[in-house]
Amino acid sequence: MPTPSRPRAAALAVTAALLSTSLAACGGSEDDVDLPSQKLSWKDCPAPADSQGGGDAPSPLPGGAQWQCATMKAPLDWGDPKGRTIDLALIRAKASGDKDKRIGSLLFNFGGPGGSGVTSLPAFATDYAKLRTRYDLVSFDPRGVGRSAGVECESDKELDEYFQQDSTPDDTAERTRLAATIKSFNNTCEKNSGKTLPHVRTTDAARDMDLMRQALGDDKLHYFGISYGTELGGVYAHLFPRHVGRAVFDGVVDPTQNSEQGSLGQAEGFQLALDNYAKDCTSKDEGCPVGDTPEEVKEKIAKLLEELEDEPIPGIFPRDLTQTAATNGIAQSLYSQDFWEYLTEGLQQAYDGDGKVLMMLSDSMNGRNEDGTYSNTQAANVAINCADDKSRYTAEDVEAKLPEFRAASSLFGDYLAWGMLGCTGWAVDGAADHPDVSASGSAPIVVVGNTGDPATPYEGARKMVEALGDGVGVEVTYKGQGHGAYDSGNKCVHAAVDSYLLDGKVPKEGTVCS
Repeated sequence: MPTPSRPRAAALAVTAALLSTSLAACGGSEDDVDLPSQKLSWKDCPAPADSQGGGDAPSPLPGGAQWQCATMKAPLDWGDPKGRTIDLALIRAKASGDKDKRIGSLLFNFGGPGGSGVTSLPAFATDYAKLRTRYDLVSFDPRGVGRSAGVECESDKELDEYFQQDSTPDDTAERTRLAATIKSFNNTCEKNSGKTLPHVRTTDAARDMDLMRQALGDDKLHYFGISYGTELGGVYAHLFPRHVGRAVFDGVVDPTQNSEQGSLGQAEGFQLALDNYAKDCTSKDEGCPVGDTPEEVKEKIAKLLEELEDEPIPGIFPRDLTQTAATNGIAQSLYSQDFWEYLTEGLQQAYDGDGKVLMMLSDSMNGRNEDGTYSNTQAANVAINCADDKSRYTAEDVEAKLPEFRAASSLFGDYLAWGMLGCTGWAVDGAADHPDVSASGSAPIVVVGNTGDPATPYEGARKMVEALGDGVGVEVTYKGQGHGAYDSGNKCVHAAVDSYLLDGKVPKEGTVCS
């Protein structure tokens, strides 16, 4: 079930591939390492672990430059900085331009929480080729993710069953089964990763980033945060405002919302994206193969999901496409306009009794690899969200909110409302209702909002600018579709972001790109 700030880049990269050994939690020791002045040992990157999404080692960059990987030691508990350490996985591509024009490192977080930056950066590197002329491009697996003391929960077989469950219960028996499934998942996470769970908060990851800044040899942190990465960047700016260099937030999380408000906002956002997909499909000269009008497209999708609740259809053997998997796959296809064609293909096939494409999309959202193994994206997503979010909900709370969620989205409302139960009974108390991102004294931060964003609705960009404080956030609007703006390739967005990151030219407040 989706939760606010779902994985972005990792999920999109896996989807594209589908469709065309995490380390021990306490990997270090109580030694006297001078963490801020540690030297990183960069080597050729290995193939990603299953926990990072699997696959081959990253291919050389255009021109033949090799990706380099390293590990950085950080305290397991930032409250005890000289205690046990963990290893955090990093990746970089060294700057391609003249050494005397190099600015420093540009650190990326692509979202989640739970996405592996070590696998995401190579997947999207060509989008940032211009930025690489003056920066080393650097990303990392945040603590709890992938090879950075990755959280471990259920087995691959158990996860197959978990993601097939009925996540929109209609009666007492179904609600009882859903609650039991969530309890089992959460208990397994505590059993397998109990020592790590209290230490995966966003504030911990932000402190890790300042340690990275020092280990990379930079006086300031130059940063590009996407989706959840904007929340992480905001928390960093709050904790270390004087250390912020040139920073960009894209696909912006609303930092003023609690988890219920974030879920409701996503219901509205995904419904808007579905409306836009239906309008686009039916506006084409060749016609729309899944409906003649936008309303018919949405009605046929609703009818398909209703039928799948009682009679799943074959998906990817031996699994069937259930209502939950189909809803998940539809949501995944709305993260990028480039995937709308896959949604059309998937719906066509599903109407004919074949759920393969929608199942592929759902697998991508859930971090399922082609060989049946799972990355730890979802385990980390739950662990970080639950460590951050103070709110805990009961079935009665959800039932009381269902009318509001259904009004926001007849298709996604129930799905996202029941998803609020994910942290119920979690082993670690949540830190706050919402993050503090006030950053008085920070350098300007460019905040890019997309009017058609399903996962982080556009209004969040303005709320982030206001929360950062006077003179910090500078808003840029992109009138587009999909999650985020820079990866759309829009020339206006690229010009605004590149001018700031490369030349220090702050865009004019209120810049609009279309």
